[in-house]
Amino acid sequence: MNELLVDRKDDGVVLITLNRTDMRNAMTDTMTAEWRAVMAELRDDRQARCLVVTGAGSAFSSGGDLSWIGERGTEAVPRLRDRMLAFYRTWLAITELEIPTIAAVNGPAVGAGLCVALACDLVYAADDAKLLAPFTSLGLHPGMAATYLLPKRAGARLAAEMLLTGRTVSGREASDKGLVNQSFPKNHLMSETEAIARKIAQNAPIATRLTKVALNQDHQDLEAALMWESLAQPVTMASADMIEGLTAHRERRMPKFTGS
Repeated sequence: MNELLVDRKDDGVVLITLNRTDMRNAMTDTMTAEWRAVMAELRDDRQARCLVVTGAGSAFSSGGDLSWIGERGTEAVPRLRDRMLAFYRTWLAITELEIPTIAAVNGPAVGAGLCVALACDLVYAADDAKLLAPFTSLGLHPGMAATYLLPKRAGARLAAEMLLTGRTVSGREASDKGLVNQSFPKNHLMSETEAIARKIAQNAPIATRLTKVALNQDHQDLEAALMWESLAQPVTMASADMIEGLTAHRERRMPKFTGS
């Protein structure tokens, strides 16, 4: 059984489904290896225009597979550190993709599973999805960049509350507080998310990729943003896609972008 299902659509949207329903899509060693391979493929895939990640069954992901921890409790810290760094970096490789990424949080997103969702550019959740980071209640320090991703996405106060108390936030509350972009009724989540992905995939690939890079740079000041844009915008001005975009606008039709 593949623990990741990969569906490549004709319009450039790629759908990845975490597929270990018997473990509520826990991030097992096998799933982690499959994720590593898929991320490597997507880095070089010029046909892909947008990525959507969701979970099979009723959960998004219950987080890291903790079944091995009891067996490794006496393992030396340096070895454990190396193992955890490799695990974190594999899953957070999604942040290195040039194409926009979307998480569709269909159910519980717990710990490392929540962090992978928050590592995506856009996050949509079912109204009744449960988002939580219960590391300290398990005796663990947060991992998977939780102490970076949660404050960045949720703000310092909500992040501190979630990490220090381990409390659960619903998809609807997460939307109200800005932790996710929007929440939808569960039976509408995938159709709404896929419609957003298709809209992204319809836009000019070069301009879209460069815009994502710009958004992820965290420009330190206005001048830094201007320096980036004064280079990136001329790159798109030299593209065939810009000519197609202007022509389609003039002719009042949908543009057909090719990424050239």
